[in-house]
Amino acid sequence: MQNIVLDDVIAAISTPVGAGGIGIVRMSGTGCIAIADKVFQSKSGKKLAEKSSHTVTYGIVVNPSNGEFVDEVLAVVMKAPNTYTKEDIVEINCHGGILVVRAILELLLQNGARLAEPGEFTKRGFLNGRIDLTQAEAVIDLIHSKTELGRKSAMKQLEGHLAKKVRALRQEVLDMIAGIEAAIDYPEHDVEEETRAVMLQKSEYLLKQINSLLRSADKGKIIQEGLQTVIVGKPNVGKSSLLNYFLQEERAIVTDIPGTTRDTVEEYINLDGIPIKLIDTAGIRDTSDVVEKMGVEKSKEYAQNADLILMMIDASRPLDAEDKEILDMIQQKRSIILLNKVDLDTKIKQQELLPYTENGTIISLSVKEEKGMEELVKKIKELFLGDENTLVGEEILGNTRHKTVLFHAKEAMERVIATIESGMPEDFISMDLQEANQLLGEITGDSVDEEIIDRIFTKFCLGK
Repeated sequence: MQNIVLDDVIAAISTPVGAGGIGIVRMSGTGCIAIADKVFQSKSGKKLAEKSSHTVTYGIVVNPSNGEFVDEVLAVVMKAPNTYTKEDIVEINCHGGILVVRAILELLLQNGARLAEPGEFTKRGFLNGRIDLTQAEAVIDLIHSKTELGRKSAMKQLEGHLAKKVRALRQEVLDMIAGIEAAIDYPEHDVEEETRAVMLQKSEYLLKQINSLLRSADKGKIIQEGLQTVIVGKPNVGKSSLLNYFLQEERAIVTDIPGTTRDTVEEYINLDGIPIKLIDTAGIRDTSDVVEKMGVEKSKEYAQNADLILMMIDASRPLDAEDKEILDMIQQKRSIILLNKVDLDTKIKQQELLPYTENGTIISLSVKEEKGMEELVKKIKELFLGDENTLVGEEILGNTRHKTVLFHAKEAMERVIATIESGMPEDFISMDLQEANQLLGEITGDSVDEEIIDRIFTKFCLGK
């Protein structure tokens, strides 16, 4: 991590670039109010330094070097420590438009501020102890949330629920380490067997709690990043019609001619709170057409990497070798088999498909007549998120970094249990507990490497 000088002043545009009703230029750091006073003139003539904290002042921005009028603005003064960064902050609210906000930013930079790095305002909040690392990462998730469920999940993390859970686990680990150190320092107290029994019980409890958090990681990934769902099947079974149904528009071309879709069609949808990247693929079949063949290969590749496969079969035609080949291909994947066109004379029964699916679900539907669609939506939600009401009360891992670190903490606790059960010396138990303690601290930022902190905050936009 670069050495951050926390007593300098940073500035950036905090609103999206482009035309808009309002633009905001933000500064943070000791001296930012004095810099603002160099370019801002209130209508009353009163300086911003004389204003109370968290007040708004009407005035104009002028270029101090030549007296040129720049814009009519509102200046907001927020004094430390009750601010986003725990430093003095000034926000200049001007008219929206790229030229206006850039002109004001340039004036601030010319008069003593420096351009903020991506995420540096939030980084300062973290370094100054206002938020921990899970809360800082929740800010990113909140900005990028695609659904109401994603927003709620990010807000829970921003409020500190995940950090509280992780810190409680870390305290349990620290208590165990302290107990071991006491036993080593005072060997005359012969309570070794009792101590080991208690340590084993606590270790198993901690492992159970860590596993519970890990189980939530896949749900967290889906909530924040979306569920990659691929529609596969032979040509002309209704794949594009299903895509159009979910989008409520004619996004994909639908004809009676097999092979109409030759490339993938990708769209994001909000499926009852689940962000889904829905991919309509070319029909899978043997073909001599070079272009269609490329589309078929791409369809198979997408199916291998999908979170969920919707396998469509035309129920009005008997099950054939091409259907069976696709069913074999997806057998080890999480999938839902859709028997489409049940509004016609049905030639396939669900029982015929049972040999091809152990964990998959079979749903009969008619996309054309919108039959069975509610059942499909319900099943997708059940497969990946369970009960939405239960999710509201869960602590959910927010991102891949949390999952990776917690997985290593789990491995450390498994070694602790193995060491206790094998009767090895307390020093070995303590070493693995120390590692678990270090890893849990990385999640909240209490013991994280500076390089990781840098990497996290570079994902932010400028001005946040």
